[in-house]
Amino acid sequence: MKTMSNRILVEAGVLIALAQILSFIKYEMPYGGSVTLGSMVPIIIFAIRWGTKRGIIVGLVYGFLQFALGTKFSYHPLGIFLDYIFAYGCLGLAGIFKKNLFAIISSTALAMIGRFAFHFLSGIILWYTYAPEGMNIYLYSIIYNAQYMVPEFIITSVILCALYKPLGKYINRQSSL
Repeated sequence: MKTMSNRILVEAGVLIALAQILSFIKYEMPYGGSVTLGSMVPIIIFAIRWGTKRGIIVGLVYGFLQFALGTKFSYHPLGIFLDYIFAYGCLGLAGIFKKNLFAIISSTALAMIGRFAFHFLSGIILWYTYAPEGMNIYLYSIIYNAQYMVPEFIITSVILCALYKPLGKYINRQSSL
């Protein structure tokens, strides 16, 4: 991977800032997780435009900011990595397919599944004590995390569909590095 040019770094900074602002407009779940107003869209757009590797780096930075600036539901080091840094780093997977709108939504689904997987792991490793008595911890983690990840995916997909045509030239145009 080539180093990031100034243009790419500036775009990353602006899109991370926009994602952070959008993340403050949310419905928050009682034990963590939230449905936002498309806060992941800027990170996904960056990944689509500049590729998976750079997208993962930007997602990792965004995940760290989500922990540092957001409501902290975990101070356990493993929870910080699973629920924030690694989970949001998966958003960079949205840059895998970008041929057309269907491919973009498919790669966004892949990115969200990656994010969900880390939240699921965190649920069974760290948050299992919140499962109702007698409930399977795997089922509890799936249900709890799906309650906010499914709506988040739907909102993100709708916004990406709405922005696909207007942002088509921006997404597909990469300046020389």
